[in-house]
Amino acid sequence: MKAERAWVRLSPSGRPLDLLKPDPWAWQDKDLAVGLSRTYRWGGHSAWELPLSVAQHSLTVLAIRIAEPGARLTKAEQLRELLHDADEGFLSFDCITPVKPHLGEGYASLVERLQAAIASRYQLPAWIEEDYARHKQADRAAAASEAMHVVGWSRHDIRHTLGIEAVPLTHDPSRVPRGMRPWQPWPPNLAAKLFLAELNRLTVDMQSDAAAASKEASHA
Repeated sequence: MKAERAWVRLSPSGRPLDLLKPDPWAWQDKDLAVGLSRTYRWGGHSAWELPLSVAQHSLTVLAIRIAEPGARLTKAEQLRELLHDADEGFLSFDCITPVKPHLGEGYASLVERLQAAIASRYQLPAWIEEDYARHKQADRAAAASEAMHVVGWSRHDIRHTLGIEAVPLTHDPSRVPRGMRPWQPWPPNLAAKLFLAELNRLTVDMQSDAAAASKEASHA
């Protein structure tokens, strides 16, 4: 019998990634950005010409969290928000929550290994209960808003059919690219570019903060 294996060849680097035993350094940042820009929310369904990518959704959730009254997210916490669905960029699959229990323990274990590799690669802080609760509120607000503004669900159906109790936002919290409308799904190349830019900004800022802290500690 052949050993279990599940390889994907990443784009644009061409590197292989073993999904069953993910190496935190097997991918380039651009691979992740491209994967998320080509992985779609809502099963790819959209009232617009294009579907909504997980890359755009991730930026929306981050924007919601940053805009919260009194929010003072560290760069590491911002990066954790940005990468909360990063495993989906390697699986090319955004599974809705009600379906996940039906996929079995194997799928859950696969996701956990990918999430652990991502957390290790980007040095993400572990979730604590309070922070995770706030994250989920933002995630649900994004989902409710996408359901209405992107897919076309009514407020009634969002609550009673989808079971999402969060109130849809009226304004798009993301920076709307020039020439585009609020909530309009971005083309994959643009979504990858904007996601990668935010990922680079946060990782560079984290490295700078770490270097400054190390320098300060050495002089203490």
